[in-house]
Amino acid sequence: MVAFLSEEEIETRALETLGSYGRRFEEVSGPPVPVEEILECDLELDFGLEDLAAAGLGEDALGAMWAADRRVRVDSSLDPTEFPAKEGRYRFTVGHEVGHWQLHRHLFLANVGQDSLFGAPSEPSVVCRAAYSKKPPIEWQADAFAAQLLMPRHMVVQAWEESRGTLDPHFVGGENNSDTFGAVTWGLSRLFRVSPAAMKIRLGALGLLRNHARRDSMFG
Repeated sequence: MVAFLSEEEIETRALETLGSYGRRFEEVSGPPVPVEEILECDLELDFGLEDLAAAGLGEDALGAMWAADRRVRVDSSLDPTEFPAKEGRYRFTVGHEVGHWQLHRHLFLANVGQDSLFGAPSEPSVVCRAAYSKKPPIEWQADAFAAQLLMPRHMVVQAWEESRGTLDPHFVGGENNSDTFGAVTWGLSRLFRVSPAAMKIRLGALGLLRNHARRDSMFG
C-alpha cells in the first residue's frame, strides 16, 4: 500500500536527493538540475532510452522502472536529441522515475519473488503512462517529486525575482493578460529546461502566478 506523503515530505526528499548529488559530485547552485546525472551517477541506476511499446508495455508508456534490476527506461519517443521540443517532457519523465526510486522502491523490492500489485519480477515494477483516467497516488507522488527536484523552490523564487525585479506574484486572467502564459513562463521554462506547462503549474503552486479573480475578491 502506498503511504500518504505530504507535499512538504516530498519536497524534503527531493532536496535530500539534490544534496546527495552535490556532496558526491558538484553542488547544484542553479538551474538546470542535472537529473540524468543524479539518476545514473549518484543513484547508480542503469538508464537508457527504449521503444517501450515494442517492449510490450503499451503505446502510452512514457517510462518504466525495474527496481530489482536497478533499471530505468524512458520511451524513445521523448529522446531530446532527436526531438528537441520534447526535452521538457523527457526531463520530467526522468525526474518522475527518480521519484519512484526514492519514494517507492521499498514497496517494489518487498514484493520481489511474490505476486504483487506491481507485477512479477520479470515485468517492470512500475510503468508510467501518458494519461490516466484517474491518476493513482503513487503517480501523483512521483509527479510531485519530479516538480520539486527539477524546479526547487529556492531556485524558482530566485529566478523569478531576478527576471521580474520583484517577488510579487503575477495575477492572470484579467484584462491585457492574453500573453501572460508565454511572457511569464517561457523564459523560466527554458532556464530550468522544463515544459512551459510544468513551469506554469509550479509557479502556481508557489503562489507566484495567481488567478486575477482572487485578487478582485480580496478587495470585494
